[in-house]
Amino acid sequence: MRFRVGLSILALLGALGGASGDPARAQTNSPGWPSKPVRIVVPWPAGGSADMIGRIAAEHLTRVFAQSFYVENRPGASGMVGSAAVAHSDPDGTTLLLSGIPSHVIAPAASASPGFDPLKDFTHIAYVGGAPIVITAHRSLGVSAFADLVTLARKSPGALGYVSPGVGSLGHLVGEYLARRESIRLEHVPYKGGAQAITDLVAGHVKVGVMAFTTTAPHIRSGTLAALAVLSSRRLPQYAELPTLKELGYDELVTTTWWSFSGPARLPADVVTRLNRELNALFDSVAVRQKLAQDAIDPEPMSPDEFAGFVESEIRKWGPIAKAALGAQGSGN
Repeated sequence: MRFRVGLSILALLGALGGASGDPARAQTNSPGWPSKPVRIVVPWPAGGSADMIGRIAAEHLTRVFAQSFYVENRPGASGMVGSAAVAHSDPDGTTLLLSGIPSHVIAPAASASPGFDPLKDFTHIAYVGGAPIVITAHRSLGVSAFADLVTLARKSPGALGYVSPGVGSLGHLVGEYLARRESIRLEHVPYKGGAQAITDLVAGHVKVGVMAFTTTAPHIRSGTLAALAVLSSRRLPQYAELPTLKELGYDELVTTTWWSFSGPARLPADVVTRLNRELNALFDSVAVRQKLAQDAIDPEPMSPDEFAGFVESEIRKWGPIAKAALGAQGSGN
């Protein structure tokens, strides 16, 4: 999906009027920070949901702290390239990371050498929220229900192709898990991010998608893609007719592609506290919630300690599944 991350973000933040309001108030605790521009590494290509969230935050933090915050896209290896760079950067508060379940849970578990420890090598600052994975089919495939897709895959003499944002992504994991459980052949077609994957899916070059709702929602609304099932715990209010995989008998497949903000280990505590406060205020604001709700992202403010505990629980839940489904094969582009 190509997000409108230029004028739309500026308009959104203008309407927001600043989630925290007063830049001077935001800088009272530690006036020496930030003394120079702050880089937010987004370890995925421009144009996807992670990039959108990073740019919304950069615009807001620039205004609040009266210092430049900017996004640097550094994709590769399902987010691990950019994440490793941040893990090994100086903990001076000038390098932050748009983190998430692809880079900090799934890909490291499936890789023999991720280049970082997702718990020990990062300071986890703030949780944003997540969009559920949705299974879609191009309208030319002629299926309108998940059971129809399974039937078609069983009858297909060759493997049915499905796209995801990349090897080691949550979409990849879900696709491989379903193929094993249903004993069907599914050929994974990885991309270097959601924006590239959705382009080929919408064009019909690959017929099935296992991707975040964020990326596919506009094309579901337009009718180009048929939504077959969603991995949320309950049906989405704006798509009440779309069944969950849970109600179809897959109780274990309830998850979201969640996004968050982290930094290198040992970030100063006061910097973490201030960033957490400002990011929570931003993503809990009415204007930003309304924007993210269009793509089924549900922000959930957490303290740094709560967020660090959440990351640990996600690793316990999905790490073993990732290793079993992906075989510790090492994540690529």
